[in-house]
Amino acid sequence: MSKSDITNLDDVKRLVDVFYGKVRKDTLLSPIFEKAIGDHWDTHLNKMYQFWQTVLLEEHTYYGSPFLPHTKLPIKKEHFQQWLLLFNETLKTEFDGEIAEEASWRAHKMAEMFQMKLEYMENNNSKPLI
Repeated sequence: MSKSDITNLDDVKRLVDVFYGKVRKDTLLSPIFEKAIGDHWDTHLNKMYQFWQTVLLEEHTYYGSPFLPHTKLPIKKEHFQQWLLLFNETLKTEFDGEIAEEASWRAHKMAEMFQMKLEYMENNNSKPLI
């Protein structure tokens, strides 16, 4: 089966659904996600569809601050590494193209930025402004 790029909302939904299917089975990530999301997976997945639709397809459907919800989670470098591993694995098995490559790049930059912000907050005993 030949793979195509991420070009529409159905592709975004496939990316999100396959990726979070892996997250929910992952021994490191699953407990954190399950505790934070509980029975609200539909709401979370819809938010992720909107986020990636906005980021990758430039169809502005997500309005929010993606960093803020992560400030309350017990996540460290190893969690980000595993998240990226599963995200890139999903991209590699499901898609091929420039937008898929951009998705990987953006995920890496987002993880890097989140880690730096969380580390700063921890080291300076600070809280987010919002």
